[in-house]
Amino acid sequence: MKETHITHSEISTRIVWRGIGIRVDYHPNRWNGPADHIELTSDNHALLPVTETGYHSNFVPAGRITPNTLVDYVLASLEKEALSEAWKAYEVASKQLSFF
Repeated sequence: MKETHITHSEISTRIVWRGIGIRVDYHPNRWNGPADHIELTSDNHALLPVTETGYHSNFVPAGRITPNTLVDYVLASLEKEALSEAWKAYEVASKQLSFF
């Protein structure tokens, strides 16, 4: 599922990654600096492999991301971080019932 809004070169879009809804905000040339800014905010502050709080802020060199590659970049970043042992352990634990 993807819903995109573009305003003055900034993009706000929603994606679903592994069942988690995420708002992606993209700010090219943030604060007139040499970097673009990407913010991720998960629904209900759900954990993501890039954040334990449900919010992640990331600066990338200006021009590395385009409106056409934003979603692919975010999804690839999440998948890469999901390969960590910590995230794999979290996913296993979150699927098991716990009585304690």
